[in-house]
Formats: sequence, C-alpha cells, structure tokens
Amino acid sequence: MDHEFHRIQRLPPYVFERVNKLKAQARADGKDVIDFGMGNPDLPTPTHIVEKLVETVRNPRTHRYSASKGIPGLRKAQARYYERRFGVKLDPDTEVIATLGSKEGFANMAQAITDPGDVILVPNPTYPIHAFGFIISGATIRHLPVQEGDDFFAVLDQAVVHSHPKPKALVLNYPGNPTAEVVTLDFYKEVVAYAKKHDIILLSDLAYAEIYFDEDNPPPSILQIDGAKDIAVEFTSLSKTFSMPGWRMGFAVGNERLIGALTRIKSYLDYGAFTPVQVAAAAALDSPEEIIRDIRAVYKERRDVLIDVFHRAGWNVPSPPATMFAWARIPAPFAEMKSLEFSELLLKEADIAVSPGIGFGEYGDDHVRLALVENEQRIRQAGRSLKRFIDEHIEKKKSA
Repeated sequence: MDHEFHRIQRLPPYVFERVNKLKAQARADGKDVIDFGMGNPDLPTPTHIVEKLVETVRNPRTHRYSASKGIPGLRKAQARYYERRFGVKLDPDTEVIATLGSKEGFANMAQAITDPGDVILVPNPTYPIHAFGFIISGATIRHLPVQEGDDFFAVLDQAVVHSHPKPKALVLNYPGNPTAEVVTLDFYKEVVAYAKKHDIILLSDLAYAEIYFDEDNPPPSILQIDGAKDIAVEFTSLSKTFSMPGWRMGFAVGNERLIGALTRIKSYLDYGAFTPVQVAAAAALDSPEEIIRDIRAVYKERRDVLIDVFHRAGWNVPSPPATMFAWARIPAPFAEMKSLEFSELLLKEADIAVSPGIGFGEYGDDHVRLALVENEQRIRQAGRSLKRFIDEHIEKKKSA
C-alpha cells in the first residue's frame, strides 16, 4: 500500500516516545531509572472513590451502554463543584459535558469547531494536544511564543494583526503545563474583553486547578469573569485532583453553543465512560476538601525537596507555584545542548528521566520538564546522582 495519509504526515515524530524507548531499554538493562518524565500520578486514588466504583459495578444494570455526555448525576456534581469552588453557576444539561479525560475533550472540541484553514492561536511551549488537536482537524496554528517577562497581550495582538484569515480561537492554559505559570482574574478579564472585541473563541485548560501551593491564591476560572460564557469553554480533569489518571474522566463546561457542538460530535464517537466510573467520579467531586488538600500537600513537599536537592547538586530549578511539574532551564554546564540531547545524556549517565522541552514546542527547547511523581526518598537519590553527573561533566570540560 503506497497511500499517503495527509493528517498523519502533519504530525511530527512524538518526542516523548523516543525518551520512553530509552527508559524501557535502560530498565531492561537492569538500571534503576528515577522517572520525572511523564506526568503520571503515582498516588493511590482515595479509598472512598474506589469503594464507590466497586459498589456500583456490582449492579449489573450499570454494565450497559452509558451516556455520551455523562450521566445526569455526574454533570450535576461538576456544576456543584464549579459553584462551590469558583462561584460560577452552570446548567448541567446545557453547559456541562463529561469527557474521557480533558485531552479527549479538547481534541473533539477541535473537531467540532474547526473548518479547513482556520487559524488557531496556541501558546508555545504548551501541552501538545493544544496544538495537535487542531492540526489533526485541519487548522493552521499560529504560535504565541510567550517567554518569561514577555507582555502576553503584545504578543497576542501581533499574532491577531498578522493572521489571515482572522483567528477563530485562542487556547489558554493556567496553571500551565509545562511552565507552571499562573494568572489572576484581572488577566482573564482583559483576555475576555480582547476576545470579544475580535470575535475569538476562548478554550481554557484548567486541568491543574487544585494543584497549587499558595493557599491564599487558588487558581481562578475564566468563567468567573462576567460575560465569559458568551465565548469561552473550560476543560478540567480528575486525573491530578484526585489521582485518577487511568480512570479517564474530565469535563468541558461553559458556552452552551460550544458545549452543544462537542456533545453532537461525541454522540457519534462514544457512549461515554463506563457508568460505575462516572458514579465514582461524582463521588470524587463531592469529596471533603481535606481529600484534595492531602494530595496537594504531597506535591508541595516533593516540590520543596526537589528544588532543595537539585540546587545543592548544581541545578537551580525554579520553584513552581502550581501544577505537579517544574519547568527548568538546562543547567549551565550543558547550556550548549538542546533539550532532547540533554535528556538522553541525563538518562544514560545519571539514570534520571525528564521530558525534553522540545516536546512542548520549539520555544521550550532550552528547558526540560520534571514531574513530581517520585517520592521524597527517590528525589533525594536523584539529587545525589545528579551531583555526580554534573561534577563529572565539569571535570571533563576542564581536562579537555
């Protein structure tokens, strides 16, 4: 078969797959790899959520096809969460849809709203699905290369002025993956006003709403801004909040017309998550606040240990204010390397796996991402290995 598949040709090789193969080979060779690569939570799902799943799955009536948009009880639970957490009222019938994780929801929203040739504004670096969901759907991506200290609105305005046709949608991601950047309601207020002025749809990824470390400043929702629901949809996930990554439960909420478009697309593609998973997800959303606080506290402790031991090893990693990631510039002794080369060397010589920044966009190629998915003992072990690795490299340079 000699057919060319246009959509597949638009997708570059998945950078993370190359690193994953190297990790698998290292482990096959008997190496003890300390893995800060994939953001795959290692904490167990809280017991009461698991028990609700087990209770529900024993009822054979729940083994039938489920509801593509989510069972009513789950959508109502998500609406309760938004009102409790953000003070935002949502209609569970028209403004809430359950998705198979936020990644699936985002990709299918791209399918729902994209016409061939549409211009979509996407930050760079950012989580890959933000761009590739639209690329697969036939859109043209215009990157917003916002670096630390840049004026977001100056970069945005330049992109809008020089885009033909005018952009259809803007992707936002705060707290950011991979950058861990956070914003305020004032930022969202300005974004909403700008988007309304230019008739741009806003797609906000809020997957890390509950993983933050300043208790006095929880990350806001864009839907807290008056009028935001006129143009915005927000995506959330239970994966990190309740340590439920394999359960694949997420949500899209907001503008009724956009949610309706996503609902229609999904009705052709799936019957929704297994009903017992949805029932357990509703129990998760109604959990006592201390459940979330306990999970958040674990990530905070890991963050603090990692920043400390890596600093003492010679790598000054900035302390992230939110998410389960640290976004770190490649350490000075290796500054001439790009992120994939450095990541491969770090894995080969120090048995430490990280995610190369190039996987999040070309403007991330001088950084790597570290996921807080190893316990404190393993993080300290990584610090010792990292120190040997850096010291040996410096010695090699001196003797060269």
